[in-house]
Amino acid sequence: MCKHNSSDRRIKKSKKAIKDSFLLLMQEKDVREITITEIVKAADLNRGTFYNNFQFKEDILDEIMDDVMKDFILSYREPYQHKETFNIKDLTSSTIKIFKHVAAHKNFYTLIVKSTVWYTFQLRICHELKRLPLQDLMDSKQNTTINIELFSTYQAHAILGMIIEWIHDGFNYSPEYMAEQLIEILNYNHGQTIVIKQTDNPEQI
Repeated sequence: MCKHNSSDRRIKKSKKAIKDSFLLLMQEKDVREITITEIVKAADLNRGTFYNNFQFKEDILDEIMDDVMKDFILSYREPYQHKETFNIKDLTSSTIKIFKHVAAHKNFYTLIVKSTVWYTFQLRICHELKRLPLQDLMDSKQNTTINIELFSTYQAHAILGMIIEWIHDGFNYSPEYMAEQLIEILNYNHGQTIVIKQTDNPEQI
């Protein structure tokens, strides 16, 4: 039993070293340019250990993204996990965990938005942001004139847009502030009257 646990710890340690080295190399070059030789050298491991854990270098990033997405899903579900009912008005900045998740994986998100695989990962985030409310939540006062699929898509892209802007701006706000702003936006009165700004030149763009 102890031998098995020791083997598991060794595998986890090797995998972590490989993943950390891969992310470190991503700071210097594009994913496609990183070689297995560079990865094992940075991780201080041999190629045999690499192939005991991964078949291709692309598998490393796939597993990293899987790990991040699992944590992302847990973070999204945190406000209503183990509850029978959930009211958006009950949300507080401390119950919203998505932005804390992004901050916790700050290094990964900063690197991934600049990489050639960002579009693929962005689609995964957007898919989950759309899927989770459709799968987990049901509005007790649903407006039947609203297409729930389109509404979920709208919300998914809105939240993703906040995350992307936050990353591009170098995490200039705290996760708590971002959560507070999301709450304000969710509770915002969409029925407000919009005032058109007047300009001296009506043709001005």
